[in-house]
Amino acid sequence: MIKPETSIRIAIIGARDASPDGIQFAYDVGKLLAERGVIVYTGGGGGIMKAASKGARDGSGIVVGILKDSDGLDANDFVDVPIMTGMGDLRNGILIRSVHAAIAVEGAYGTLSEIAYTLGYGKPVLGYNTWDIKGLEQLQSPEIAVKRIFELIEEVVDEQ
Repeated sequence: MIKPETSIRIAIIGARDASPDGIQFAYDVGKLLAERGVIVYTGGGGGIMKAASKGARDGSGIVVGILKDSDGLDANDFVDVPIMTGMGDLRNGILIRSVHAAIAVEGAYGTLSEIAYTLGYGKPVLGYNTWDIKGLEQLQSPEIAVKRIFELIEEVVDEQ
């Protein structure tokens, strides 16, 4: 079990270019996670990242953005804690190392690398209309995704 004083940290990952359904899914997941006290991490940019950040903010949560640039100008308006890496897409590993689990929403090659990091680090990852990869469970409901990610986090913690 995760220590009570430890805040659960979950990344919502996905591309800047996203469908309206993906944007809504990311927003809903961000809000639901925040309402459960999760610290939501994203890449801090637009598209899926912005929708998840807005959802988390609307759910009275905290949003951490692991940013590509070193000046912070790439952060969306809903990032509470900008982490300016200046590393471009190499920051994907930092993002995934910082969280207990991830939820991928649609996405392109950057999302694919984040999924690979998540699986490689033995962390739970779920997906919505994203890459079809062994070990990545696909879900179609924000409510089920949030419920399931908590179950998976507990399973990993219990195994440790």
